[in-house]
Amino acid sequence: MTSFRSRLLFGLVTLIVTVLICLGVLLGQLFKDFYVETMNKRMEKEAKTVAILLKNESLDHIRPDLQEMSEALSSRITVLDSNEKTLFDTGHVAHISDEDHERIIRDILHKNRLNQFSIIEKADDVYYYIVSFSKDGQNAGYVVLSSPTNSLKKVTQQIWGVLISSLGTALIVIILLGLKIADQYMKPIEAATKVAFELAKGNYKARVPNTKDNETGMLVHSINRLARNLQEISKAQEMQTDRLHTLIENVGSGLILIDSRGYINLINRAFKEIFHIRPADYLYRPYTEAFAHKEIVQLVDEIFMKETKVRKQMLLTIGIERKHFEVYGAPIIGTNDEWKGIVLVFHDITELKKLEQMRKDFVANVSHELKTPITSIKGFAETLLDGAMKDEQTLEHFLSIIWKESERLQTLVQDLLDLSKIEQQGFQLHLETIDLTHLLNEIAVMFQRKAEEKGIDFRLHVAKSIYMEGDANRIKQIFINLITNALTYTPKGGKVEVIAEEKDEETLVHVKDTGIGIEEAEIPRIFERFYRVDKARSRHSGGTGLGLAIVKHLVEAHHGHITVKSAVGKGTTFTVHFPKRMRPDE
Repeated sequence: MTSFRSRLLFGLVTLIVTVLICLGVLLGQLFKDFYVETMNKRMEKEAKTVAILLKNESLDHIRPDLQEMSEALSSRITVLDSNEKTLFDTGHVAHISDEDHERIIRDILHKNRLNQFSIIEKADDVYYYIVSFSKDGQNAGYVVLSSPTNSLKKVTQQIWGVLISSLGTALIVIILLGLKIADQYMKPIEAATKVAFELAKGNYKARVPNTKDNETGMLVHSINRLARNLQEISKAQEMQTDRLHTLIENVGSGLILIDSRGYINLINRAFKEIFHIRPADYLYRPYTEAFAHKEIVQLVDEIFMKETKVRKQMLLTIGIERKHFEVYGAPIIGTNDEWKGIVLVFHDITELKKLEQMRKDFVANVSHELKTPITSIKGFAETLLDGAMKDEQTLEHFLSIIWKESERLQTLVQDLLDLSKIEQQGFQLHLETIDLTHLLNEIAVMFQRKAEEKGIDFRLHVAKSIYMEGDANRIKQIFINLITNALTYTPKGGKVEVIAEEKDEETLVHVKDTGIGIEEAEIPRIFERFYRVDKARSRHSGGTGLGLAIVKHLVEAHHGHITVKSAVGKGTTFTVHFPKRMRPDE
């Protein structure tokens, strides 16, 4: 692409050259015409002078004078009589023979037929000027002056030489001045044009070098001010875009943006993680094809039709899970009531629903668990008051039952208090370095007699002393609950083992039994409050259904975790994973 400067200079030079050529042609023609006119007048005067001499003197008398005049005027003088016969001729002044000379003169005379007016014509590069002369009032003949055009050609060449040199010099001077002016005025304009192109490409850091305070300087200042303003606007827009992107991507709820045509334009990270989808399956596709759940499609259809905000709770199946969502949808209306699209927000309330259900179950279970011992105590007390206390054997039996039920009630309340305390925000462990081997030996001694009474083979396997950080009392509580459950659900002749081992980064304690086992589908629920695998056996043994819930919370308080492996009829293994060292920030 030709630069503006080149095009401007080309146009300017073309205009100047055209004007100078026209001016040169005009001036050359004017000078030529002026010289020719001057020459004609000179020849006319010379011819008339000769005619006056011939009128007043005889030809023979003035022959020497005419010869001198011919030499002085550099012209050929020819005198003809009235019959066009040559009377006198000064001789050659040009490369024309006498015959041609006479023929040309007669052709001119015959063509013009003038007897009393002068004639001037050009033939064979010679000017011919003819005037008639008279004697005694009668036409006596003609005087012919013939002068070569060499002088005219020479003058014409000189005129054109002067014009070409002067106009060429003027052209060079004008071009140099034009280049200087163009450089002075076009350089800032070209720089401003380049910066304008950069600004159009989005490079708002481009600037034009400052120039003088003239018209181009004002343009430069305006371009630079525009660039600074665009840069500030771009920075503000980038910051706003980054903030909006960060907000959208890090908000905890799933978010989807649908345009006015029904195509999905945006999905955030939370939505992708919640629904386990790929962006390519959703972005730039109609919502009717992208959404796999009919409930969501119906919700969007409702918003499109009613153009109002909608809030609904939905239970959606995602893979093998069923999750509860509170979906909020709203139309996006721009300025002048222009329809922009729809925004959908998915709040995952599955945990809230679970907590609500757990609260309901907890109240129901606590009520049920408290109702049984309270009903027993009340019933036996009423029976005693009605007269059964008089029978000592009955009195002793009933009081024994009341004592067991009150003990069970006390255990239940204590477990509830322990669980509540563990779940509190401010719950703290009394950390110290403990000898896990010694602690497990103490616990084994406590359960050895109970195992022997049930006919269960109870063993502890610890290869060496194992040390770890933890709360000794809470760790005892963990393994007391686990071993109690193992002994409770293991029939006579079974086996219960406690195995401790040390790994590179953690300490493992396995509580293994050969009891009734747990079905695989029930394993995720065994750590829920009041959940029992064998309800009859658990309640008969005096269990509250809170032991494993307490175990799970205490293990997690030590930054560990617990795993379960079980097979129905073969037994269960609980494995507690303790980190060797607690995290320093806890």
